[in-house]
Parts: sequence; C-alpha cells; structure tokens
Amino acid sequence: MTFQQPKVDTSPHVSDEVRKTTCYMCACRCGINVHMKDGPDGKRQVAYIEGNKDHPVNQGVLCAKGSAGIMQVNAPSRLRKPLKRVGPRGSGEFEEISWDEALQIAADWLEPVRKDNPEKLAFFTGRDQSQSFTSLWAQGFGTPNYAAHGGFCSVNMAAAGIYTMGGAFWEFGQPDWDHTKLFMLFGVAEDHDSNPIKMGIGKIKKRGARVIGVNPIRTGYNAVADDWVGITPGTDGLFILAMIHCLMKAGKMDLNYLAQYTNAPVLVINNPGGNDHGLLMRDKDGKELVVDRKTGALTPFDQPGVKPDLAATYEVDGRTHRPVFHQMADMYLDDQYTPENVAERCGISAERIRAIAAELARVAFEEAFELDHEWTDFRGVKHATMTGRPVSFHSMRGISAHANGFQTCRALHVLQIILGTVEVPGGFRFKPPYPKPATAHPKPHVGVTPSAALNGPHLGFTHGPEDLALKDDGTPARIDKAFTWENPMSSHGLMHMVISNAHAGDPYKIDVLFMYMANMSWNSSMNTRGVIDMLTDKDESGEYVIPKIIYSDAYSSEMVAYSDLILPDTTYLERHDCISLLDRPICEADAAADAIRWPVIEPDRDVKGFQSALCELGGKLGLPGFINDDGSQKYKDYADYIVNHERRPGIGPLAGFRGKDGDKSGRGEVNPNQLEKYIENGGFFVEHIPEGSNYYKPWNTAYQDWAVGMGLYDKPTPYLFSLYVEPLRKFQLAAEGHGERQPPDHLRSRIIEKMSPLPIWYSSEEENKAGEFPITALTQRPMAMYHSWGSQNAWLRQLHGHNPLYIPTKLMRENGLSDGDWARVTSPHGEITVPVLEMAALNENTIWTWNAIGKRKGAWALEDDAPEATRGFLLNHLIHELLPPKGDGLRWANSDPITGQAAWFDLKVRLEKAAPPDEAQPGFAPIKSPVGQGPKDLKWKVGK
Repeated sequence: MTFQQPKVDTSPHVSDEVRKTTCYMCACRCGINVHMKDGPDGKRQVAYIEGNKDHPVNQGVLCAKGSAGIMQVNAPSRLRKPLKRVGPRGSGEFEEISWDEALQIAADWLEPVRKDNPEKLAFFTGRDQSQSFTSLWAQGFGTPNYAAHGGFCSVNMAAAGIYTMGGAFWEFGQPDWDHTKLFMLFGVAEDHDSNPIKMGIGKIKKRGARVIGVNPIRTGYNAVADDWVGITPGTDGLFILAMIHCLMKAGKMDLNYLAQYTNAPVLVINNPGGNDHGLLMRDKDGKELVVDRKTGALTPFDQPGVKPDLAATYEVDGRTHRPVFHQMADMYLDDQYTPENVAERCGISAERIRAIAAELARVAFEEAFELDHEWTDFRGVKHATMTGRPVSFHSMRGISAHANGFQTCRALHVLQIILGTVEVPGGFRFKPPYPKPATAHPKPHVGVTPSAALNGPHLGFTHGPEDLALKDDGTPARIDKAFTWENPMSSHGLMHMVISNAHAGDPYKIDVLFMYMANMSWNSSMNTRGVIDMLTDKDESGEYVIPKIIYSDAYSSEMVAYSDLILPDTTYLERHDCISLLDRPICEADAAADAIRWPVIEPDRDVKGFQSALCELGGKLGLPGFINDDGSQKYKDYADYIVNHERRPGIGPLAGFRGKDGDKSGRGEVNPNQLEKYIENGGFFVEHIPEGSNYYKPWNTAYQDWAVGMGLYDKPTPYLFSLYVEPLRKFQLAAEGHGERQPPDHLRSRIIEKMSPLPIWYSSEEENKAGEFPITALTQRPMAMYHSWGSQNAWLRQLHGHNPLYIPTKLMRENGLSDGDWARVTSPHGEITVPVLEMAALNENTIWTWNAIGKRKGAWALEDDAPEATRGFLLNHLIHELLPPKGDGLRWANSDPITGQAAWFDLKVRLEKAAPPDEAQPGFAPIKSPVGQGPKDLKWKVGK
C-alpha cells in the first residue's frame, strides 16, 4: 500500500472582497487590506485585516493593534444612539434620543453663546486626526477657546523643533534609514510610529549600524538597542548639553554647515541696558546680518556668494557685536557642563558621556560620505555632491513631558545641528510639508465678535509680547491661558487646564464645554478625582458650575457619564477621514503623501462620524464656511467637505487626484470623483520629490520650487536654523522692563531665567520637601496599546489585561518587596496601592507602569470584576494639574513655563510595602454605562 500524502488546502478562502483603507489603531496611519466576507444577513463584514504592501508608511507590516481592529469595530462598548442625560452628572442615566433632537439641543445651547459671547464655548478635541477641520469649525463659531491634545502630549517637541529648525521628530521628520550608521533615541515609547521605527531599526541593524537608547526604562526599542543609557528622568537636557560641551571643546563640529545654514554667524546686538540688547542684527528689510568671510563686509545672510564668518565680530560706536557662535562658546564651554559636573545628576558616568559624544563625532566625521547629486543652494552656489553624516536621532514624549522639556528638546536639535546631521544624507530628514520656519506659521488669534467668526486661526507661533493672547486689560483671552505670560509659546494650547480653569472661573466662566475623544474624567486628566468633582460641582443656586457639557466618542468611556449630551461617533472602518497635508499627513522624507479612510462597512447603530455631525451643526448655527450664500448647509457630510472645501484656491484637504480629470497633484480644481480615485489607489496618494531635491530641503532651490508647485509654500522660503531663538530674547527684554507690554511682576524672574535664547537646562523639580519624595514615577505606553484606545479591545486585553508597578531591584530590596506584593505609592497630591513586579533594566530611582490600562468599573462595557478595574490602575491619581501651593495665593500650573505642556513625568513619590487590598486603590464606585456590560465571552467569526 502506497503512502497517502495528506491533502492540504494551501489557498484557503480568506475573503469575498478586499477593501483598502487606513488604520486608526494608533497614529502611524498604516495602510490596511480589510478582507470582507458575507455575513449571515448577506451583508459584507470584516473577516481579517492585514497590511497593505503598496502603502508608503508600513509597506505591508502590521502590528497587533492593527490586526485587532476587528475587535475595535465589534466592541460591546460602542455607543448606539444619541443620549440626553436624565439623572445627575456621573449617574450614567441617559435617555436615547434622535439625531434631530440631539443636534437641535446642541444648537439651542450654542446659538445664544455665539450671539452674546462666543468665548463662553470651550471646544477641545482629543487624539483625533482632523484638526484642520475642527479648528475651522471653532473659528467659524467665533470662540477663541479651541485646541487639541498636543498641549498635554508633545507641544514641547513640536514647538522646540519648529522654532529651532522648522520641524521636529515624529510627523515632522524621520532618520535616513538607508544611510544612517548610528541611531540614537531619547524617550521614545513603543506605541508612537511603531511600525516605521521597527522597520527602520531592522534595516539599519542588518547593515551593522549601532543603536543607542536613552530612556530610564529598557523596553521595546531600548531593549534591542546596542547600548542602553538608563538616564535619571528629567536630566536629558543636561546630558545633551554635556555632549555639546565635549564636541565644542574637541572642535568636532561641522563648521561649514553652521556657517552656511544656521544663524551661528549672525551678529547679536551688544547694547547692555538697551531695548535691543541680545537681539539679532538685521538690515532695514529685517534680514539677519553676517560678516562675509571674503570681503569682511556686513551683509544680509542670503546674498549670492556670501560666505558667513563664524569668527568675525563687528564694531560700531565703540561696541563689539559678536556672532551667535561666540555666545554658544561662552555658554557651553563653561565648566558647569563638563561630564564630571553632570554625571551624578544624570545617573551616567563621566566616562560614558565622553564615550558617547566621541562616538557621535567619530561616525559623523570619520564615516562621512558623498552622494553624487548636484544641487544649487539658495545663494546660487552649485554643489557637485551632497555630504552625508550618518548619525541620526529620534525622540518623543519622554523628554518632552517635563517642565524643562522645551529647552531639552531644543538642546537635542542643537546637538544634531552642530554635527551637521539635519537634512543631509544619513541624518535626520524632514517630511513634507516640513520644513517650515516658525515665521511661516500663523500667529494665534483671539479677536471675538458676537455672531461672527474669530479673526484668524486659534493656534500658532508667537514672536514677541505683541503676539500674546491677552485682553485689553491684560487678562488671558483664552480659558486655558495659552499664549499668556504664564506660557508665552504654547503653540498647541493647554487642554489639561480647561476644566480646572473653567471651574475656578479663572480667567472667566464658560457656558458650554464641548469635547471630542478626550477622556478627561479618567486617563486624560491629571488629578482624576479632582476633575470628576469639578465636573459635578454645583454653585450656591444648585446649578452646575460648568453648566453644559457636550461630548462625542465612539465608546462608553468614563467621560460619557459626566456629560449632558452625547453625540455617538462611528468606529474608524465606518467613516470618512482625511489624513491631510493641512494637518498630520503620512508623508515620508522622499515624498509628499496623504490618505483617507472610507466606510468599508456601514454602521449597525444610529451613529454619525463626528465631523459629519459638525457639518450639520455648523449649518444649523449658520457658521461662516459651513453655509451657502442662501443660508443652507454647505457640506452634506465630511466626505463632501473633504472633496469640495478649498483652504485657498486650488488647495484642499487632499493633494492627490485634483483637477476635473484627477490628473493634478498638490494644486488643482475640485475633482468630484477624488475619493473614488483614492479608493482605487489603495486609500492613499504619493508624490515623490525629484531626485537631487530630497536633501538640504530648507536651502535647496530645486526642493523649494517643487514645494511651491505642490502648494506647500506660496513662494520659496529658504531660512536659517535658529540655534539662537530670538523670540525668547524678546520675552526676556519685556521682563527686564522694555516695551509697552509688560509681564506681571511675579513672573519677571521666571521669564528671564527660563526663556534663554540658547538652550539651557534647569531642574524640573519643584521644592521636594527636603527629599520627602525621592523617586520618579513614570508611565509608558505598550506597543500593543495606544493611549486608551486598545484597552477595551478583546484581543489586546489578552496582552495587557492589567498593569503592575515595575520597581528596580534596589528599591525592591530596600522596601522588602517581592513579585506579587502590594505597595503604597504617595505623592504630594495623593496615594495609590498597587501590585508590584521587579525589573532590573530600570533606572534605580525610577518606578513605572503601563499607561491607561486601569479602567473604572462600569465603563467600556467591562464587568465590575474585570482585571483592568481591580488590578489595573492609573498614576493620574497622584498627579495634579497645579503645583503644590507656594504660599503666595497664586495657581501655578504643573507645566512647562514656556509652552505650558503638562509635566506628566515630573511626578515624585515615596514608596512603602502595604498589606494586599481586595483591589487596587483608590477605589471608585462603579458608573452606570448606557450600553451595559458586554458578554462574558466575546467570540466573533464571519463566514466559514
């Protein structure tokens, strides 16, 4: 009898159809193939999700989050109809209503606000990806009170990068994965940009490149790094400045790069006591002045053939004006930045600091290479080759979320720049539409007129006291106090301060709080218990202090129970979305790209995409930009807006397939079939930068011309990197008593000390009560979760159903702790009692946990005994949006004093062993969810 080979189906039936769209399980915005099968009712349902191999972001790679999108779409916690609160706030008692009634209620609440005083609306959105649209809606309403989540996430990184060099990490740029030989990460968690970084690290390690990870916690990217630097939290800036000290002392700088492309050779006015002391010397047209090395003459920086001199000084009227480079030498060659003087504070030995600096210099200069690409710079000089310096950096929230984060991020950019590794082969490269200097962005606007639009965009970049968002009496114009003397350069607003300020009536009361995807009664707030109290507090007349709260979300989050009107959003596979060049595009360094989402399935509930609901609400309210000349609603829904809206002639939300025939890119007339073209193309559009134009972008005339053609700029915009950020000096001058707009006296010394035009380091710790709280406590997001989105996902919960507190070996031994024990963690604000696990690969005075795993009982359709609610926890209960009182009667925000970014990672605590409680503390009473609880076992399968 012969052997019978088993029959194996090598091509099983996977799907009846594949629909290509964009993932929404994190901010990577990967391309996905959504496999569809016919369900029992004959309708096509999602059967399987895989990566799209043709997509520029992920090239087919997909993580656990992306694959688990099926369970996001099928989550029992999905809201099902609009809801009107019928019980007290926090009771979770709602009545289901129609969309007509819900939008009418919203209009009835908002119309008198717009008519009488638009600032009484605070409209803030969370981690959505349509901020160019939501900001336009808020501008049309006329309120100055709009921002998104960036103020409590990464404004230090974004603002520091744009003020210094015209862009930053993450959406702004990426390493040159094809050429880099040394890659250094600072404070990067695994959830941000995860697929591209994983792919990039794999590519460079295959080539033998070295990876250095700087992070108090060794997980994820740091776990695969060749060298892990377990730095003391909050001291990254000091470590970076020590390396700058070493490089400058050794002469390991790209002097030609500094002279040609930065403001290092620009002269600084020397006029002690004058109102221009420390400003940059400029000509009558406002152009920065340098000394030409060939002629010795004073000349604008951009003149043809000019070779700026880093060493030259300029004397006039008996005063010597020196270039920025001299100021840098004075500051960074000082002994305070020697490795020996910073080592103990950073937790890194002096020898190691010197070794890392030396390695950066060795790779940048000894392994430099040339690409045979001709190019012409903005001065008209033709270059036969491009010099490659194969050192690249990447950084995110870990160094940003400190009270010294803005200056720390700037220091990292200065480190890149003095090595000559920005926008060169092998270094850090900008993604279109960046680079853009800070001067190319709008300034903030707060001009309020009843029944009219705001006088300009809400957010932007201040360049001096004249740009601050202040009323005529000097009080803050915005409810979050953005763009005030308390935080003058708060480019993303301060969403974490909105509820606290509105409750305190400081600077004024509001009538309506309108939020989207911002779980402010739980994991998106500092001081969680306090925020809940603020949302439910009533005044002496028995009315809520914050009178009306409108909230939109796709899921029954903790915030739902504390709202008055719920507008249920769709899930990401049931909606249109636009990942736009006007907002947060999916570009790569060699190409401009954008993408869409589209409804690959229809909702089985009475829900609307939030943006579509805003189109209807804008029509009801008669908002400019949302109605036609006859007063009728302009856009049927968000898809209609995406296709037909033009920000300026020929420029719309999508750059691809423009013009009546869909054959134009960047600029072009409206194409009625634009969305269909995107769908046919896999949900995305790519326009590659011509070869030879894709490096030296700020100074490359070919790139500048290409960018103008694409609509990224209206005219070529070459500029110098700002090692010395002049707007900071302007704020210092005001604090020194110059100018008409003056800061309050209690802020003068802080502005002078913190707003140095060259990056500095200062401790982000407030007074620590003689060391009563000696340990730093951090959160970090796991690769399988993103913010809190995945922690109610049935598949992802199996990876992270609860979170322990990770404690280093030293602290475990000192406190007599073993794995599985419980510990009490106390901060100046509160305490928690939580389970612990030992972790050796951790800074010895740092404890940490995963972010946003802990849930409140009753929320997210989870059972009351769900591990997330009994063993999961938040560090948010230990953090406050305000610093401990200083005894001066003032409310000091727990934020960076320059940008206002929330200082999440400055949390200091003490630790002690505790008796095991029944569940993690503090315990919160269960809240009633309008969707109830999900099934005990969630099983899901489509077709055979």
